[in-house]
Amino acid sequence: VNNPIPSNLKSEAKKAAKILREFTEITSRNGPDKIIPPHVIAKAKGLAVLSVIKAGFLVTARGGSGIVLARLPNGTWSAPSAIGIAGLGGGFEIGIEVSDLVIILNHERAVEAFAKGGNLTLGGNLTVAIGPLGRNLEGDVSLRSSAAVYTYCKSRGLFAGVSLEGTCLIERKETNRKFYGQDIRASSILFGDVPFPPQADDLYETLASFTEVYENEEQRGKAVREQRVSRPISMSMSTIPVEVTALYSFEGQQPGDLSFKAGDKITVTTKTNSQFDWWEGTIGGQTGIFPANYVAISND
Repeated sequence: VNNPIPSNLKSEAKKAAKILREFTEITSRNGPDKIIPPHVIAKAKGLAVLSVIKAGFLVTARGGSGIVLARLPNGTWSAPSAIGIAGLGGGFEIGIEVSDLVIILNHERAVEAFAKGGNLTLGGNLTVAIGPLGRNLEGDVSLRSSAAVYTYCKSRGLFAGVSLEGTCLIERKETNRKFYGQDIRASSILFGDVPFPPQADDLYETLASFTEVYENEEQRGKAVREQRVSRPISMSMSTIPVEVTALYSFEGQQPGDLSFKAGDKITVTTKTNSQFDWWEGTIGGQTGIFPANYVAISND
């Protein structure tokens, strides 16, 4: 569980990188249908990452901390600006719950709203929708929702619904001042007036990986489409057969996926240099693609 108590900006950036990895990496608990699609982050105009604590007894109160970043005109990410979150709600919830939150800003107006500083109330002029999960096609996503803001929430390691209507996001001016050594507004930070800090290198490396994965998926999707039209396979990847062992069971989610159980031996027919990718293989006469980090390469 990540700490929702406000801390310095270096710690907030480190926490944000960890949360983003937890929301996007395929694991035994997070199947390929339970991750934020790489293209959602790769094409975002901005994003906020927070940890939130919710306590309730007749009335629920929400509070927490995190950071917000914006995409600059040259395609890179801005320096991070510290934010807090607060809100009240009704209902009969009793107890305390800590959750992590990723807010995707899909439009420039959403970034501008965050950049104004002061307090920002979600809802109202900013449409908020629960973001898509898994390998959703970009066209399907854009047709299904034109929301200015996508929200993703994880509680106890699992994705959960969250209502942020009426929740207030607060600019943490003092935290920014201490980190940047000057009085500076969120707008100056998010519009690129300060360089991104080396203390947040882990965060920027994580963000860069989404663009890389997205571009790889585009190339692979094109190759798979061409492969289905014309055989034999013609792909700029290694096609030397390799045997791997399944570490986890995988149930195919889409046509062309290769299902298997933990312990199965799979012959890989097409692979890339990364195990955070999709490879093609065969098992029991079936051929398909599968998440490469579900398997281990056999040494014998």
